[in-house]
Amino acid sequence: MLYPLLWMISSSFKPEELIFREPGLVPSSVTLDNYTEGWSALKHSFGYYLWNSAVITGLSVVANLVACSMAAYAFARLEFPLKKLWFAIMLGSIMLPHHVTVVPQYIMFAKAEWINTIWPLIVPKLLATDAFFIFLMVQFIRTLPRELDEAAAIDGAGYWRTFFRVIIPLSMPALATTGIFTFIWTWNDFFSQNLYLTKSDNLTATVALRQFLDASGESSWGPMFAMSIVSLGPIFGFFLAGQKYLIRGMATTGLK
Repeated sequence: MLYPLLWMISSSFKPEELIFREPGLVPSSVTLDNYTEGWSALKHSFGYYLWNSAVITGLSVVANLVACSMAAYAFARLEFPLKKLWFAIMLGSIMLPHHVTVVPQYIMFAKAEWINTIWPLIVPKLLATDAFFIFLMVQFIRTLPRELDEAAAIDGAGYWRTFFRVIIPLSMPALATTGIFTFIWTWNDFFSQNLYLTKSDNLTATVALRQFLDASGESSWGPMFAMSIVSLGPIFGFFLAGQKYLIRGMATTGLK
């Protein structure tokens, strides 16, 4: 499992001509040229594309946390007409392949003149379209004692205050899981970003990496491997920073 990653790291330090000539992990010659060349090989510096990815990913994380937590709270705690039916439809959407909805979504966004903007990547998350995370948080909120809601109601708290002052603080493990996976999936997303962002000024890091490969000419494998390693840095950093919340239990959170 780790060998391809280790091989890519090793290849990022090899001269271009040795990458496929020496398949081993230990390079006979080490160079940093791949990193310097890769950083400035495209129209903009690679940091520009990393920033584009950071903006889209950050907004996606916030949108998912807000929208999915609100939808989960409604399904887990509130009563409204046809609640079970809507919940079943929401669960059924998990089994619907993403590629089935690509064409109608693209047509809709094209008519709204949102192509080559970040809105097709952000707005669906504001509408709580990631049913997996809704289901995850619904199951977690259902484990919280309803007596906490009743105590908040006795103190005069309404639905919104109960949501922000009781449910959200106790749901940190589920929220952290949602945030971490949203970050990883959005940062690594190639299909949607390549579909909606076609101008060179709008490319994200994952789409920009594709520019190093030329189907009709020479491909820059060394710089591509080097920038692939650079683009993995934020993922590892975000996961290491948030992993402690993944193992925090509800009881420990409630005692604080």
